[in-house]
Amino acid sequence: MAIDFTLAPEHQEIRDRVRAFVDDTIKPAIDPFGHRDEMQGEAYRDYVRVLIELRGKASKAGLWLPHMPAEWGGMGLGHVALAMVQAEAARTRVGPWVLNCQAPDEGNMHTLLHWATPEQKEKYLRPLCAGTTSSCFAMTEPEVAGSDPTLIRTHAIADGDEWVINGHKWFISGANRAKFAILIAKTELDVPEGSRGGNTAFIVDLPSQGWNNVREVETMHGPGGHSEIVIEDLRVHDSQILGGRGNGHRLGQYRLGPARLAHCMRWIAQAETALDMMVDRSLNRFSHGSILAEKQGVQWLIADSAMELYQCKLMVLHAAYKIDRGDDFRTEVSMAKHFVANSLNRIIDRAIQVHGALGYSTDTPLANMMQHARWARFADGADEIHQMRIAENTIKAYTDHGTTRTATGDLPL
Repeated sequence: MAIDFTLAPEHQEIRDRVRAFVDDTIKPAIDPFGHRDEMQGEAYRDYVRVLIELRGKASKAGLWLPHMPAEWGGMGLGHVALAMVQAEAARTRVGPWVLNCQAPDEGNMHTLLHWATPEQKEKYLRPLCAGTTSSCFAMTEPEVAGSDPTLIRTHAIADGDEWVINGHKWFISGANRAKFAILIAKTELDVPEGSRGGNTAFIVDLPSQGWNNVREVETMHGPGGHSEIVIEDLRVHDSQILGGRGNGHRLGQYRLGPARLAHCMRWIAQAETALDMMVDRSLNRFSHGSILAEKQGVQWLIADSAMELYQCKLMVLHAAYKIDRGDDFRTEVSMAKHFVANSLNRIIDRAIQVHGALGYSTDTPLANMMQHARWARFADGADEIHQMRIAENTIKAYTDHGTTRTATGDLPL
């Protein structure tokens, strides 16, 4: 039976090179700067300069664009191989950015590659792959549920060969530095509410008159690059439609499936870092006659975290395998997204508990990791939405086949 959990030699070599690049090149360059959110003035400018230099080094090392085909300057890796690259790169916060495989650009690259016209690819995808520009994906709105894009109110009205767009977007990651946006707006105003054929995707050059970035939303971990956008009489040419009129929902779901899994790949790195810190602390902290690692209560925290991380890795690898095969991967990605997001929060929380007050302080990365981890449970679909979809698919599997096997990975056991 062809079940093999080992990496091909060429992929193991890539993994080793990514790990070495993170440990020997990225970390020594950025660690002296401290926490990015506390940088100001000249220190922040120096930090950005170093990051750009690191991108050049990644490109020269052949570690650039792991998710894109070779003809676009990438490494041409599938999703299974990408999982090990993302998990290694995300052991440091800036790793994916240095390799040019970070959100939201990574998901937008996949989207443009699949949906854009040749002209759009040259204008938008080419510089995005080169790392000379950045982008955002503008779908979420404050007035309606972000997990149900069929309800969006931003609308586009045809006016000759242009569209006039008005609306309100919220929590748009990367908008403050983006040179273009993939904007989802309702164009079919006569379709019933909830219809999946009412939205269209537009590419919007930034800055543009009518696109107003009114503020960067303050979050529980401080300013995080998520913007509130007010759109007033924004004019976009008909040639800026991406993927065809009325295909905005399909395009968005095409983008979000693999993008959700890419988040999981990066979250696994953070969870593993937290578990490593937990075990290290338990081996070096003495209390009440023994080190923490010898105390059953702490052992339970370590064991629960190890088991969860193991499950996270298996779920991500299997979902990635199904994407690479061209199988229907939606249920597996929903399961992985829900489970990994929640495991990340639990594992970091346990690590903080083992560290005590030190973990709660900002003297270790754990407090900041917890602040960043909390958004994982609602980003790219809230927990409850994924649970609803998983339940619907499980019920349907049983109704159609008399068994739930196909809804639980359709694995050979």
